[in-house]
Amino acid sequence: MPALTSIRTSEGKLEIVNQLLLPHTTEFIEIKTIEDAFDAIKSMKIRGAPAIASLAALAVADHLSRGLESTPAPEWLGSVDALKQHVEPILSYLFTARPTAVNLGAATRRLSKVLQASVDAGKDPRAVAQDLVAEAKQIDAEDVGRNKQMSKWGGDWLVERVKSGGGSGTELNVMTVCNTGSLATSGYGTALGLITYLHETGKLQRAFYTQSTPYHQGSRLTAFELQSLNIPSTMLCDSMVGSLFQHHKIHAIAVGADRIARNGDTANKIGTYNAAVLAARHNIPFIVVAPVSTVDLDIADGNSIPIEQRPAIEACLVRGALYPTTLDANGVKQQATVMVTPEGLDGVYNPSFDVTPASLITAIVTEKGVAVKKEGEDVFDLTPVV
Repeated sequence: MPALTSIRTSEGKLEIVNQLLLPHTTEFIEIKTIEDAFDAIKSMKIRGAPAIASLAALAVADHLSRGLESTPAPEWLGSVDALKQHVEPILSYLFTARPTAVNLGAATRRLSKVLQASVDAGKDPRAVAQDLVAEAKQIDAEDVGRNKQMSKWGGDWLVERVKSGGGSGTELNVMTVCNTGSLATSGYGTALGLITYLHETGKLQRAFYTQSTPYHQGSRLTAFELQSLNIPSTMLCDSMVGSLFQHHKIHAIAVGADRIARNGDTANKIGTYNAAVLAARHNIPFIVVAPVSTVDLDIADGNSIPIEQRPAIEACLVRGALYPTTLDANGVKQQATVMVTPEGLDGVYNPSFDVTPASLITAIVTEKGVAVKKEGEDVFDLTPVV
């Protein structure tokens, strides 16, 4: 099976795989406008903090490139001020698509800084636009390399921790939540990258993953990725985590992050906090794996992390392939959306994320290394890894 990807650029086109249709249908959608990118992020056709940051950056690059190639040139290339007044609202607009994921804000702020620096350097509007295009493409390109680096840091740290406790450091069982692989990033992944690294180095026995309801990123996407990589794996319902820990030897839980506060409090897919509480009860290491761009040093703790509330209807619906399998005239699996709740529920609680306090986290891994808490402390000093 070919390598999975969330974004592809070829022949002057920017496309994303529609993750709402995976794993049964692989459909690529062309992103032609800034509005297309916003909708794809907001509707979760693309998700995963690094991936949505990459798409936002690439959408800006594509938009500016089209302008640079147009004849006649658009009015916003007429002067530096016009360009600035055109680009800044675009960056602000894209940032609002999903506010919890700090990577998206980091990408838009990074482009804003390049915009201002190029303007301050006295460059003409075309040169400023070209600088923005180059920076946007760099935001996407650097993701795969850093993912592999953090996966190695985290994987090696876990092996040594198990060895220090008297274990062999092989045949490790690692559980994850949500989807943090190639579909959530520009490639390889963060927490799922750690699991992939352990598999590639012969240290993994089995990966376990929750369904991650109500959006089922685990049962739809993580299952798809692990299957494509031939990694031995087992799916479990979110409510089965405690039972798994009671009856099976689990060496670690590895999760990604959408935002990490200065003290180490971490926002991630809803259900992560549940897993962390149960991991603490069973003395299982809980590892957060995320790029430096996910760390938000501007906020002291998790209380300042905005939690996105998704539409109630999304928690009432499930989409999947018809069973038994039914093919349409083109040989494609037919899919359907069904309601699993009574209609007209009075109340639905549907946050997209929860916050795991630093006290429940054993290690935080970035591409710069592994941070652990000092003896007797409940918070992290993330300075060495940002």
